Amino acid sequence: MFNPNFVLLYVNSPEASAVFYQNILGSAPIELSATFALFKLESGLKLGLWSKSTVEPSALACGGGAELAFALDDASAVDDLYARWSELNILQKPVQMDFGYTFVATDPDQHRLRVYALNAA
Repeated sequence: MFNPNFVLLYVNSPEASAVFYQNILGSAPIELSATFALFKLESGLKLGLWSKSTVEPSALACGGGAELAFALDDASAVDDLYARWSELNILQKPVQMDFGYTFVATDPDQHRLRVYALNAA
């Protein structure tokens, strides 16, 4: 059996996107070039930023069609991160939804970043 451990996002500029993700993740990429950047997150997940002009085979879709989700412990933590990310492009302000409390921002390539705290069971 195997588990996914790597997410690739196709971006205009891996170097510029790496700066963006370094700022929101609080860690530097472990690999960086003009066509690719790689982050290894505390969870073990790897986040790759690949130049959409060099990915093979060519990508048909880029930003906006999926979300990176960031789970937090409670609504207060969601509000705190929303305040820190207020300069980002916010698609959805903090709101209570059926699964929990959440907001959505985007990165420079319009990849969605969903922050949430699940409802208590």
